[in-house]
Amino acid sequence: MKKLPKFKTENEEREFWAAHDSTEYVDWKKASPVIMSKLKPSLKTISLRLPETMLAELKLLANKRDVPYQSLLKIFLAERISKEFHS
Repeated sequence: MKKLPKFKTENEEREFWAAHDSTEYVDWKKASPVIMSKLKPSLKTISLRLPETMLAELKLLANKRDVPYQSLLKIFLAERISKEFHS
């Protein structure tokens, strides 16, 4: 195995891994799963046009569940995406 260099910044490390194969530096057969409970997914802000009635209904449903409507929309999307992948 090659010795892994020390990185000064995340960008430097990102550039390194974009140009190198990790199998030359890491013995993946010795790897074990890790749960990163505090890792938050990257978010991307988007614009979404919805009919006013649909948005009003979404806000009503969110209010009934006592959650922000955008959070409820994410829940609905996640459920549907999961269903589509598992069908």
